[in-house]
Amino acid sequence: MNPKFRLTVFLLCTCIGGIVHAQNSQIDSLKRILRVTKIDTSKINHYNTIADLYKEIDPDSTLFYAQKAAVLSTKANYNFGLATAFTNKGNASIILGNYPVAIKYFKNAQTEFEISLKQNPDQKQYKKGLARSYASSGVVYYEQSDYVMALKNDEKALLLYQEIQEKQGISKVLNNIGTVYKSQQIYPKALYYLKEAYKIQLSLGEENAPITLTNIGVIYFELGEYQNAIDYYKKAEQGFEKSGNKRGFALLNNYLGDYYAKQNNQDLALDYYNKSLHLYDEIQNKFGGSLALFNIGLLLQKQQKYDEALPFALKSLAYAKEVGVQDQTFHTEKLLSELYESLNDSKAALLHYKNYIIARDSINNQETKSKFAKAEMNYEFHKKEAILSESHKREIQFVVFSILGGLLLIVLGLVIYNRMQVKRQLTLKKEVAEYEQKALHLQMNPHFVFNCLSSISSFIVQNGTDSALKYLSKFSKLMRLTLEYSKGSLIPIDKEIESLQNYLELEQLRFHDKFEFEIQSTENVEFNMGLPPLLIQPFVENAILHGMVPKEGKGKISVNFDVQQEQLICTIIDDGIGLSESKLLKENSVTAHQSMALDITKKRLKIMESITSKSAKIEIIELNSAQQKTGTKVTLYLPIQYIP
Repeated sequence: MNPKFRLTVFLLCTCIGGIVHAQNSQIDSLKRILRVTKIDTSKINHYNTIADLYKEIDPDSTLFYAQKAAVLSTKANYNFGLATAFTNKGNASIILGNYPVAIKYFKNAQTEFEISLKQNPDQKQYKKGLARSYASSGVVYYEQSDYVMALKNDEKALLLYQEIQEKQGISKVLNNIGTVYKSQQIYPKALYYLKEAYKIQLSLGEENAPITLTNIGVIYFELGEYQNAIDYYKKAEQGFEKSGNKRGFALLNNYLGDYYAKQNNQDLALDYYNKSLHLYDEIQNKFGGSLALFNIGLLLQKQQKYDEALPFALKSLAYAKEVGVQDQTFHTEKLLSELYESLNDSKAALLHYKNYIIARDSINNQETKSKFAKAEMNYEFHKKEAILSESHKREIQFVVFSILGGLLLIVLGLVIYNRMQVKRQLTLKKEVAEYEQKALHLQMNPHFVFNCLSSISSFIVQNGTDSALKYLSKFSKLMRLTLEYSKGSLIPIDKEIESLQNYLELEQLRFHDKFEFEIQSTENVEFNMGLPPLLIQPFVENAILHGMVPKEGKGKISVNFDVQQEQLICTIIDDGIGLSESKLLKENSVTAHQSMALDITKKRLKIMESITSKSAKIEIIELNSAQQKTGTKVTLYLPIQYIP
């Protein structure tokens, strides 16, 4: 994932309501009018106008005047004024990088606008305000990688703008939709919407046009069409120089830096990155500043200027964490690890490498969601085409049936059509369930690998180089098995047993033979039976970490596979400290963390039920003997599945 590709300050510009050249004279003039204004609604409207003018200059002032408008609107019961104040607060929060707060303001604005529309359904300004709040919500969802919700909000905004024939608003939302498709790398659709937006902007003489030109240039850059990219960048550069839009110009400079870096013109690339950073600092935008700092650090690293690169990378990480940009954190942690390694600071390098792994796992989960969002968007697109096709088919059938004059044939045709629809829905549900199963599998893999890497790190610290080499040899064998059989939805039980055997031997080494283990399979288990990969390992891991490790003395873990009542039953038994004592230890531990393995497994079992239409469940009990807790028993009841 490329952080440059997700950074869309342009999108913010387009949805917030346009680039406003707020001159001090305009604001001063409105403040003078406020002193003599007596009517509450007029004062509220003036406060909101001032707040809107300030957003390009000082977003903190936007929040100040919007709050004044909100307080006065509440007293006067003026829903439209309150809705506009919420929108201004949300836009200021976007500029300041506070997205969770921004989405709350926009939802409040939508509620107030809808109340105003119920009271006055024909008010054009109410519909325009509601459309603006939906478009702004789309920005926030976009930055949170929720592309489906981003498109839904953009589509609502587009319908409202089209209803009131607001061409400027239409162009802005078209640009937003194009940017969403751009981030999903659906380039043909992205170019279509962006170029449609640019046509409208050109006809209106809009100052937003440089934003759209830049987005088009970015797509051509990603496609490797560099001449087209620089042509659009240069057109955008001329537009920004006239408009004075600092945020848009800042990101364009970043893209120009990328372009010249790709052309191996490092001096010019560094010059543009520095220009970008200077502009972001001027408007106090740490979201964009983090990217500019990262680019400078990366460029200096390539020039082997590690000491010079380090301060830029550290500041980029601080900004990224402050505004909560996960993918920027991921890339910067990796850069810092490499820089410290080049500077022979192995301790710092290892620390940032671990942070990089944590961020990577989080992003892998986000990417899995994005893939499904992309699949859902494509599904919606094809569904609309299918609906049109079906509609045409029904018209032809109607003509044929009319000629034949057979009412009975019409009824029969409708019955057949309904059956096809039901069958299609069932097929789609099954496909969705299978995609969800794959998504959860992808989510489990990073969790498993991270735990193994943590184990290796711990073992190296505890046992030294020689023992670590032995551990790494076993780990590589385990990883080969895992990678080989984790591609499919099922693996043979004998291979699962081999994998578990390898894993338990690794943990025996790590914890100095703290426990014994045995893995058994009854004669009822057939050789071609299968089960989902990585389903059993997390429970074995829990038995070790939460049962065996805290126990005094040596323990034992048993894993058994059996078939009973047409179900594959897997049982994991340990004689550790038991559930209640383990839970108490985790509550008292400063470093305790919540494992996600159980939640993921429950979801996988639920999906397995929907695919096979057979029961799949998990049972966890604490074993007791003579009023003492003597361990834990985990039983998985799985549907029998065969590997073809």
